Amino acid sequence: MPEQSNDYRVVVFGAGGVGKSSLVLRFVKGTFRDTYIPTVEDTYRQVISCDKSVCTLQITDTTGSHQFPAMQRLSISKGHAFILVYSVTSKQSLEELKPIYQQVVAIKGNIETIPVMLVGNKSDETQREVETKDGEAQATTWKCAFMETSAKTNHNVTELFQELLNLDKKRNMSLNIDGKRSGKQSRAERLKGKCSVM
Repeated sequence: MPEQSNDYRVVVFGAGGVGKSSLVLRFVKGTFRDTYIPTVEDTYRQVISCDKSVCTLQITDTTGSHQFPAMQRLSISKGHAFILVYSVTSKQSLEELKPIYQQVVAIKGNIETIPVMLVGNKSDETQREVETKDGEAQATTWKCAFMETSAKTNHNVTELFQELLNLDKKRNMSLNIDGKRSGKQSRAERLKGKCSVM
């Protein structure tokens, strides 16, 4: 079966330990774990509404280490939208996003037509190294959107993904199809490929 064109790929980048997996798991499964387990690469799927039909939001949670440059390039070339995550408790984690951003620009070309979100995670922490205004300034420099989140308290997590979808002007997407309500999802699955007469 050929690859479906109704997959929308979001790639999550960031240094190790900034909370990439926590953000994705909070969004997809509504869970949060306190322990840190390094990720090599995980992919999660979520059914969303896209251009008045149903499509799959495919979220790739990448490794925080720089051991896999080929995987990183592949993720960028296949990605439709990008979330660049740093921890507000670590200035270094923001610095580590710079080469990743440069690579996205190098591979994708005109970055202004691609949804990119700079995300300061762990906004619930009191030991800040990166102020909100610093994150905003970096986002302005990169011509991308900015948001602060907390996977722990579930602050701005759903909003982050919805806002990222809103940034894509070529498509009309929303998260209003909620996988937790299985009745709605199965109805959406049933409607897939069928016409409805209004």
